[in-house]
This record gives sequence, C-alpha cells and structure tokens, in this order.
Amino acid sequence: MAKKKKRPSLRAVLKHEMRSNRRVFSLWLILRLFVIAAMILSAFRGYYDNVFVCMLVLVLFLVPAFIEKKLAVTLPSGLQILILLHIFATEILGELACYYVHFPYWDTIMHTVWGFLCAAIGYSLVDILNRGKEINFNLSPVYLALAGFCFSMTIGVFWEFFEFGMDRIFYLDMQKDTVIHRFNSVLLDESLKNIPVLVNNVNSVAVNGIDLGVNGYLDIGLFDTMEDLFVNFVGALVFCIIVLMSGRTEKARWLAFQFIPRVSDEAPKVKKHKKRRKKS
Repeated sequence: MAKKKKRPSLRAVLKHEMRSNRRVFSLWLILRLFVIAAMILSAFRGYYDNVFVCMLVLVLFLVPAFIEKKLAVTLPSGLQILILLHIFATEILGELACYYVHFPYWDTIMHTVWGFLCAAIGYSLVDILNRGKEINFNLSPVYLALAGFCFSMTIGVFWEFFEFGMDRIFYLDMQKDTVIHRFNSVLLDESLKNIPVLVNNVNSVAVNGIDLGVNGYLDIGLFDTMEDLFVNFVGALVFCIIVLMSGRTEKARWLAFQFIPRVSDEAPKVKKHKKRRKKS
C-alpha cells in the first residue's frame, strides 16, 4: 500500500510562501512589523485593549497559511493580499487609528471587500470539499456563482447578528447610529389604526430633557445594518460577474483566478491499484 503523505507544517507552509510568492510574504512581513510597533506603543501608553487587538491581528495574519495547511489548498496571491490588507484595514486602521470615525465611508468599503472575499471562498467550497472522492459533480459556473453569492450574504447576515448581540450585551455600539431628519412611525398614530405618521424636519434630539446637540433624529443601527448588507451584496455580485465573464474573455479569466482558491498539488491523491490475476 502507498504511504499517505504527511501534510506540511504551518512553518513549512510559511517557508514555501516566502520562496514561491515574495510579494505576499513581503507584504505579510511589513504589516506584521507595523502591528508589532503599534502593539509596543499601545503597551507603553497603557492601552491594553489595543494590545489585545494587535495580538489578535498577528494571529489572523496566519489564517491563510493555516487554511493552506489544513485544507491542502492553494490560495492565489491576489486573494492572500486582499485578506491581509482587509485584516489590517479593519482592525489596525479602523479600530486603533479610528478610521471608522474619521472617514465615514471606511466601514462601507470594508464590508464591500468582505462580501467579495466571502463570495470567492463560497464559490470554491464545492470543489474543495469534494476533492478526493470517487464521485464528482460537474456543476455549471452559474450554479457555483450563485452558491458563492448566497454564502457571502449568509456570512454577512451572521456578522450583523454578531454586531447586534455585542451592542445588546456589552453596549459596544458596533451598529453605528445615523442622523436622519424625517421618519414614519405607526406608534405616533393616536387613532390606533396602524397609519404611519410622518415626522418631518427633525432638528434636535433630547434624552431625559437634555439636548444631545445632534441636528436630527438619532437612528440606532438600522440604517448602518441595511447599508452593510447592501454593500456586501454589491461585493458578492461583483465577484459573481467576474466569474461569469471569465469564460468569455481572457482578462476576466485571469482576474478570477487571482481570487479563487484551488486544490493544492500537494494534496494526497488516491491511487487505484489493479488487481493481479492469480497464476493457475
């Protein structure tokens, strides 16, 4: 019987990445240095919660290599670069550098990229999870694109559940408020006939008799959640369009292959042994 090949260790995967894909490894190394510098600076200033975030980011940077090791897949350079930049942009720039506050559309950009990434992962899950089996399904690109799109939207919904739970339990305000100047509400209908009452030209908000100084009505999370889901939809749709166009143009095919994980050549293959006939 043929011996089963051992999967390479995480350290071996990182060494292979360093030799085969220098662009990804260089970016990984540079971002790690930035994160370590931010962690040391936060420790000196006494921001220990930021130190924890930096440690989490250093662990997340190992996720691509961990996936390649455990699932025996190859992550294209474009996908790895996008994952590393997304982690750095959301946690270090977004949380520590307060980009979410200073740049209003930063969160929107992050959710759009997240929708694109999840669609790429969902698209390739069918092929990855069915490798090494005797029965293979020949699925159309349209079905795979739809599977990736639905996977991305499902992950986006679960993330909004997580944000809502953190806001309700730990009062973190992950679902950011939005200032609006008009809204409808059936609770204001004195006739109790379920008629929406329009409240227009809201100029101030008062809580317990204290004016908050906000020029408008303070919506708590609804607009932010729907905007996040919509841009997640946009990111997933962009990936699906690229995949569907990959069969028509060479540029679209090249672009799609930059973000679709593939089964690694190092994955153990099942060898078929012919039965020997017994000599009479």
